[in-house]
Amino acid sequence: MEVPELLQVVVLAAMALGGSWATLPDHHTLPDHHTLPDHRLSSEAGAIFVHELERELFQEAFVNGHEGDDATPITFQAHLQDHPDLPRWLRYVQRDPLQPGYLYGCPTASELGTHGIEVLAYNRHTYETVAQLLLLTIIPAPDGEPPYQGEFLVGNRNVEEMLPEEVQEMFLQATAGVWDQDDLRVINITSALDRGGRVPLPIEGRKEGVYVKVGSHGAFSPCLASATSPQSRLRCSLGQQPLADCYDSFAPPFSIQWCNLTLPPTEATPRDLLPGFLVTLLVPLLVALLLCLLLGYLMCCRREGVQKRNLETSDLQLFHHTTIRGDTEELRHMAGSRDVPRPLSTLPMFNVRTGQRLSPLPAAREGARDGARAPLLPP
Repeated sequence: MEVPELLQVVVLAAMALGGSWATLPDHHTLPDHHTLPDHRLSSEAGAIFVHELERELFQEAFVNGHEGDDATPITFQAHLQDHPDLPRWLRYVQRDPLQPGYLYGCPTASELGTHGIEVLAYNRHTYETVAQLLLLTIIPAPDGEPPYQGEFLVGNRNVEEMLPEEVQEMFLQATAGVWDQDDLRVINITSALDRGGRVPLPIEGRKEGVYVKVGSHGAFSPCLASATSPQSRLRCSLGQQPLADCYDSFAPPFSIQWCNLTLPPTEATPRDLLPGFLVTLLVPLLVALLLCLLLGYLMCCRREGVQKRNLETSDLQLFHHTTIRGDTEELRHMAGSRDVPRPLSTLPMFNVRTGQRLSPLPAAREGARDGARAPLLPP
């Protein structure tokens, strides 16, 4: 193919590609952003807080949205104002872009005050965004935190299915059948996945499970107490149902896993750590002191001494010992003071510089010869 024909093919391909790009929507343009008025909310400390992010409210704020169009996919993002994430006690869940989102959690007494939660809704078709600021005020509970709390595991529900108010009321009515109290209230709702549960298989009817904590100022019923007794725990470990006769009040809407029922105490008595600290610190010190005293007694008070040893030893043995010791000292003194001549093998016998052979002994130089002290080599 010649060069002009190749250039013509490239130009035609570029024109065709440019025309196809022109027919696509421009996703690089900045989508429209709108803001809804601030919404004020309140919740008591120690009680469940649930806020539904209604799709209809945000859908009406989209410019390109159509009223009554329920098929518009909308996703939400929520975070604490001027922070990248939500507070530790607050969670967000949305199962599907065509379903509403929920903010839920149980605020504690340390969260008292007003908190700003920023919510941003995305239109997944047009990429428009709508923002809203939620002003959440946490107030103290008038009656305080319930001293009796029971936590139930609902095995046939997902967490977003337990958040609507009518579902919570139905669960409290079922709980009243096993815990006959008038002041029952939901304290917290937690997904089983947040407690280390496994993601269920994508099979119809399989749910992730939800932990629902219910509180009251009245004592636990005998049914709940028997369900958490040691005999019931033993039966649960063997794969059997616990000892209780009040299972049918929850069925069929809620499938309660009775072996996972817990009755946690909320008002734990303050522990005095000083006795434990003193025992941990003083007992090893006391043992070490006793060992030191015992060792000192054995080393100092149990020594025989020279006088006691001499009294218990015979005179003949002491005389021998004294004689041997005296002789040893005398020999050591004589060995240190005697003057012994150097060995002949270490004395010089040949002058390297002059080449003269000399006797190493002064007497040999004067003419006196001693056979015992004669050098090995003749002069």
